[in-house]
Amino acid sequence: MADYEFVLPSGQVIPVIITTRRGLRNITLRPKTRPVCEIHISKPWLVSTSTALHFLEQKRSWCERVFLDVPVKAHISIGDTIEFLGKKVLIKHDETKRANSFIECADGLCVLIVGGSSDMLERRVRDFIKDSFLSAVKQVIKTTPKEFWPRRIAIRDTSSRWGSCSSSGTISFSWRLAFAPFDVMRYVIIHELAHQKHMDHSPDFWKQVSVLYGFGVERAKRWLNQHGTELHKYF
Repeated sequence: MADYEFVLPSGQVIPVIITTRRGLRNITLRPKTRPVCEIHISKPWLVSTSTALHFLEQKRSWCERVFLDVPVKAHISIGDTIEFLGKKVLIKHDETKRANSFIECADGLCVLIVGGSSDMLERRVRDFIKDSFLSAVKQVIKTTPKEFWPRRIAIRDTSSRWGSCSSSGTISFSWRLAFAPFDVMRYVIIHELAHQKHMDHSPDFWKQVSVLYGFGVERAKRWLNQHGTELHKYF
């Protein structure tokens, strides 16, 4: 049970979990919206809890937006049409099949036939989208010079960031980018690849992003800022 609470204007109470980490230089704040709503604060050893809570209050407006913008989850059922990786996909079910089948259609509407029992439908659709997203990420990466290719790609389900790049050469992405327009998904991938050369957000970093991405960087950033919460609609 959390020792501290963050109360939204609606009255919803968000647990606040504070941990102390040796070697940490700054306070880090991470709101989580799934599987449950929580706020995680990590603080350096010499920073007091009251200082960490004061930092949280300074970020109150941002935290409130994170939780208030969380969309109501939509369930996926047989016969629904959803859109991911730039394709409109009709969901069908055939319990006699053990594996999923994906059919590309000329009329612009694809079909995903989900196998197995119907109570596993959403999980199988989610896993198919995640696998398809990973393949799409690899395809985008291959369009860039090899010097930017990561050592490892990790697919995660994060609520506060779309991608990250570690000093070890691992690049992580939120698989929910599969629900974004392709140019937006590609922007996030290019953004993280640029961190292979510049582990900051300096002018040199943004210049590198523009060189790798081409025209339209600002448009992609703007779409993500305005519509990012919509990518958490499902699952």
